[in-house]
Amino acid sequence: MSVLVCLAEYPGEPVSKEKLLQTVWPNTFVGEGVLVRSIVELRRVFEDDAKEPRVIQTIAKRGYRLLAPVAPANGTKIPASDEVAIETILSPNQSTSKSKRTMHSGIAMGLGFAALLLAIVGFVPSKSLQRLRGMSRDPTIRSVAVLPLQNLSGDPGQEYFSDGMTEELITELSRIKGLRVISRTTVMNYKGSKKPLPEIARELNVDAIVEGSVLRSGNRVRITAQLIYAPSDTNLWAEAYDRDVRDVLTLQTNVATDVAQEVHSQVTPHQEASNPPRPVNSGALDAYLKGEYHQQKFGSGGSPDERYKAAEYFRQATQIDPSFARGWLGLANSYITNVGPSPSEAPTFKDALEKALVADPNLSEAHSLMGRFKLYHDWDFPAAEKEFRTAMELNPSNAEAHGCYADYLGHMGRRQEAEREEQIAQGLDPSASWLEGGLYDRGEYDRALKILRNQEGLHPEDGWNHWELSNVYFATRKYDEGVAELEPALRLYGYPEMANALAKTHAAKGYKAALRLYAKDLEALQGNPVCPTLVAKVYLLLGEKDEAFKWLERGFAERDGFLVSLVNSPDFQSLRGDPRYQDLVRRVGLPQ
Repeated sequence: MSVLVCLAEYPGEPVSKEKLLQTVWPNTFVGEGVLVRSIVELRRVFEDDAKEPRVIQTIAKRGYRLLAPVAPANGTKIPASDEVAIETILSPNQSTSKSKRTMHSGIAMGLGFAALLLAIVGFVPSKSLQRLRGMSRDPTIRSVAVLPLQNLSGDPGQEYFSDGMTEELITELSRIKGLRVISRTTVMNYKGSKKPLPEIARELNVDAIVEGSVLRSGNRVRITAQLIYAPSDTNLWAEAYDRDVRDVLTLQTNVATDVAQEVHSQVTPHQEASNPPRPVNSGALDAYLKGEYHQQKFGSGGSPDERYKAAEYFRQATQIDPSFARGWLGLANSYITNVGPSPSEAPTFKDALEKALVADPNLSEAHSLMGRFKLYHDWDFPAAEKEFRTAMELNPSNAEAHGCYADYLGHMGRRQEAEREEQIAQGLDPSASWLEGGLYDRGEYDRALKILRNQEGLHPEDGWNHWELSNVYFATRKYDEGVAELEPALRLYGYPEMANALAKTHAAKGYKAALRLYAKDLEALQGNPVCPTLVAKVYLLLGEKDEAFKWLERGFAERDGFLVSLVNSPDFQSLRGDPRYQDLVRRVGLPQ
């Protein structure tokens, strides 16, 4: 409305974008996209065509012009070409010496004013006025995606900060009861995307989009955010926040609360009861966000060096501020390689996780990680389920918690419940492959293969997809294809020499020789995060059960997390009639 009022002050004259931005959003940084969206919304209301405008004309590289004639409440018509200052007509009793700025403020207070100006000369179709009145009706919003916040600093080195702020905002919004929030893993695929917002919303199956920007200057940070109702591409809410960098966690909470009010959702009881986030040391926060940046690169198929860089930054964050819960959470997360930390790093992992929960008992991600630790390391299955349920209660949109809980249910033989949780996780994180593991365990190999091939196309640099593809091929006795997928998996995980040797042996001597070399190479990786159960699986592919049991027993001694899949996974199908297998299942504590 304020954009329309500003244009109405200069009927028939071009008004620059800079003028509009300064007038409507004074002393606030707002991207040009907000102005463009306002113009789009006005054209929609007035049923105006940008190519053949009757109301608002775009002046290339300059701004916009109001073509419609403007009339005051007393009926005196002002031609569109008239240059008379509008305030002298609107308020003939007022002195013309009053500033346009004062006059504009008075006009803006009458929210129906601009629509009335145009309607008085019969310019607005009646159904458009009905739509304008109906805009106050609140659309139903049950799901939202936060697109990556734009880094406005002009410094690519600040990308870690804008990415970190995106994740923090997602985390805060995820605590809103009844609101499904798409995970960071998925939305980061849209970083820099030029797709229209309605198209993105359709792809993610969400009702609304949150987009915005981050501008950091010294110890100050400014975040702008706007909520877009996707079906009509309507801007429902926009705001700018300016804070000291130490208060950014409070800032994220403020943004989430504002969005919650806009979608009329209820904040979870835990969020209502908890104290507001305390200020964070700027150095600790900076180190933490850098750690998150490298951790995400590792999780997206980056080299092991990214994990070590992440761990070092998280360690710096905890040293600067020992009470910073997310610093400890990040440090714990950096120790996870396969399903959990390696045996040598398990004590350090647990210590960091416990410190995170002491600093913030309501940290959903920490409970989710603790559930994984209880499941895969302690083999304390009731405690694991309790932690997963707590994590999901604190953050209903925690895709990781739903996915890990699905794994737990599968290992416990509760397949129907597992499928339901897999579907929830997939809906929250559409770009991931939460369904694939369950499909594999249930023997639905064709569906699993389809998902993995799609993931391989989306994330060609992610070694995990190649490794999972190899498992599906081995399960369907396509051994050559399985070995062929192992080669890029090893290369992407930072083992190029192993990959080259595997490829050469496969080409020269076939898949059996290649698998035997692969097993020996894995055995030689002493002190590295290679689990004994993985070696056992390779020997099972070769039909060498005694050698496989030797490595399974070693896995039991080292509390290898992959042993939890003994009952659920088809990898161990050939062992199920062996008494040694039944005894191992009993000792791990899995359902018989």
